[in-house]
Amino acid sequence: MNNMPFSKLEVNNTYDCLWPYILRILREKPMHAYVLRSEIEKRFGFKPGNVTAYRVLYVLKKKGYVEKTKDGMKQVYNITPKGKKLLREAAKFYRERAKMLK
Repeated sequence: MNNMPFSKLEVNNTYDCLWPYILRILREKPMHAYVLRSEIEKRFGFKPGNVTAYRVLYVLKKKGYVEKTKDGMKQVYNITPKGKKLLREAAKFYRERAKMLK
């Protein structure tokens, strides 16, 4: 479907709301931001911009949902227990919304 309302819905729930996708991937294993972007594209079918992914990671780190460690010269991100809780809340939110739309 390629109409304006659906396109806006899709953008709002992917590019504009990137954090659930980031947390979902980090729940499986720690990852560098560059690899994370590629993983989002592979799993979810869209690729966020470089700056966007880093900006979201910065906010998630600042709020305590992810932590950053060094792996050699690379910065690696990992989900925290607080981030896992937020991800569960996001999944519940989307499930409840989907039920309401049936």
